[in-house]
Amino acid sequence: MTSLAASLRLAACTGTGGSACPAAALPLCCLTKLGLRLPAPALPCRPSCFSGAARRECCLSAFRNKYSAPGSVAAVMGKDYYKILGIQSGANEDEIKKAYRKMALKYHPDKNKDPNAEEKFKEIAEAYDVLSDPKKRAVYDQYGEEGLKTGGGSSGGSGNTFHYTFHGDPHATFASFFGGSNPFDIFFASSRSRMFNGFDQEDMDIDDDDDPFSAFGRFGFNGINGVHRRHQESLHTRRKVQDPPVIHELKVSLEEIYHGSTKRMKITRRRLNPDGRTMRTEDKILNIVIKRGWKEGTKITFPKEGDATPDNIPADIVFILKDKPHSHFKRDGTNVVYTANISLKEALCGCTVNIPTIDGRVIPLPCNDIIKPGTVKRLRGEGLPFPKAPSQRGDLIVEFKIRFPDRIAPQTRQILKQHLPCS
Repeated sequence: MTSLAASLRLAACTGTGGSACPAAALPLCCLTKLGLRLPAPALPCRPSCFSGAARRECCLSAFRNKYSAPGSVAAVMGKDYYKILGIQSGANEDEIKKAYRKMALKYHPDKNKDPNAEEKFKEIAEAYDVLSDPKKRAVYDQYGEEGLKTGGGSSGGSGNTFHYTFHGDPHATFASFFGGSNPFDIFFASSRSRMFNGFDQEDMDIDDDDDPFSAFGRFGFNGINGVHRRHQESLHTRRKVQDPPVIHELKVSLEEIYHGSTKRMKITRRRLNPDGRTMRTEDKILNIVIKRGWKEGTKITFPKEGDATPDNIPADIVFILKDKPHSHFKRDGTNVVYTANISLKEALCGCTVNIPTIDGRVIPLPCNDIIKPGTVKRLRGEGLPFPKAPSQRGDLIVEFKIRFPDRIAPQTRQILKQHLPCS
């Protein structure tokens, strides 16, 4: 390290506008900005050496020029995230995203079979993780990789509490950026379409040599139906398609429709893990709120609560209301129908029938007229609530079923013949 420091004092450090630091020495403050700690003293430098983006370029340029041999200063400086992404240190957010998109597609292990592709892919993800975050980037620009990861910018004994560690999963970064773990799941489309996961390939600024899809030509894709890559061939992602809805029949009683209710349904489904590739099984309770007066056939939808995989959009879970059979009533929209059983004598001579209601009351219904087959009586406002106006209710409709005797005595038959009209 001593020989390195001695040599550093002879390295040139050029500031903005081509101005040079005093004594052509690489300053201690410049090294500190890169997160280096050298025991040997060094001369101070001009403030102009550290204005804007020129500050970092100044130091890096001097280091690269003087120590270009492998394993020398590069080992001390750590990773150059800008170089990994192939961009300048003054790159803006869009340029960083564009560079990551290009490099990640080029070195993705599913496409690039180079033995070092996986490690390169990880470096690219780490570089993007740092440079896309303004706080991490600011620390890195000031203190370099060492300062970013070890808190090398601490001063005054108070210590720098910012310590960065890459999460280690480049595929998670990739899935987060592209919205899926496999953007190579693609197919050929019409010549008008050049879409790749929402990005136009022409806008991706990918040269022919760096085109992440160039390898497909080597597998015979170039000659399909006379379609050729770039200007004669178009690729785009197979957009994720939502699975068909999963439909369940939900049986409810008329009392539940009358009062309203909430049902709890347990479902078991597959969910994606944060890496966007692996899955887990989990249970979930769905609370199904049934409002007063809802009609049979009403659909209650829980969007995207079905199974999730890397290649689909989860299905909607749909419950369709179905009326349970009732011991007393049948439903007719917002009306309920009750069938009263009466004898032939009651039908002819009159009677009072006790009619139960949906809310548990009993209403006496006088029947003074002759009850003929098909006779219907209506109790207003004793039915089910209107779905859109629950304070209003339908009617309770009373139908009659007349019980005829199996046989009658001869004398009774004679009396009936005498007194009943012929028509």
